[in-house]
Amino acid sequence: MRMRPTLSWTSAEEPRPGSTDPEPVAKALRAGGVLVLSGAGISTESGIPDYRGEDGSLRRHTPMTYQEFTASAQARRRYWARSHLGWRTFGRAKPNAGHRAVTAFGRHGLLAGVITQNVDGLHQAAGSRDVVELHGSLDRVVCLTCGRTGSRRDLARRLEEANAGFAPASSRLNPDGDADLTDEQVGDFSVVPCAVCGGVLKPDVVFFGETVPAERVEHCRALVDGATSLLVLGSSLTVMSGLRFVRRAAEAGKPVLIVNRDPTRGDRHAVTRVALPLGPALTALATRLDVPVDRGPAV
Repeated sequence: MRMRPTLSWTSAEEPRPGSTDPEPVAKALRAGGVLVLSGAGISTESGIPDYRGEDGSLRRHTPMTYQEFTASAQARRRYWARSHLGWRTFGRAKPNAGHRAVTAFGRHGLLAGVITQNVDGLHQAAGSRDVVELHGSLDRVVCLTCGRTGSRRDLARRLEEANAGFAPASSRLNPDGDADLTDEQVGDFSVVPCAVCGGVLKPDVVFFGETVPAERVEHCRALVDGATSLLVLGSSLTVMSGLRFVRRAAEAGKPVLIVNRDPTRGDRHAVTRVALPLGPALTALATRLDVPVDRGPAV
């Protein structure tokens, strides 16, 4: 039950060509009971990069692992410096047309639920309810000593106070909210402890190499079992934490539909993979189904 045991994936098979016909997805939505499983690709139009797309961060960046974070004070210093800088952009990200379309489908009674592999909170910001955050949320922090959770915005304020003038230049933001910085740019960045017990603080997300809570996995399995079909949005399904739900749906004979521009690890289990940009594709689907979508502010 590890979140991300694989940082990269290459198919041994010839990739299946994607389709530009969204009608199979429209048909599934018309039937209702669709469970959405979203990945980083749905948030790229909000300015948050994905891991494995054409400009994906795994082409240049290795994410922090749980083992490294817990074992090394210097690794934690590097993580929090990068994450603190990235949060200034990440924390201001707004939902895009894709998030708003998913919310509209839910309000129209077409969905059985939403599971997201993302940690950005943009589904909820768009108005979706009862979203299962498979990998947690960057909006919260947790103390590894006392287990208390707190607000990331409160932590950001404390880090600002402890690191006045910290403003190194970084040209890249990564999907988990950290910015690319060199060790020289990190310097002697001050990491603040838990305000209650003085313990080590960690973002309330499941790092690479960390275990997804068992009760969360079981809840997702129950959602798959109760759904009519599974709709994957913007995920390469490289890691087992998301792929297992695709396999479970397929084994139960439930249609799996994918909207993702690039081939995915789950294509063999899918009825179709629609290779179109998510925002325009989901907006067009909503129009086809006569489902009104909030426009929202320009991103």
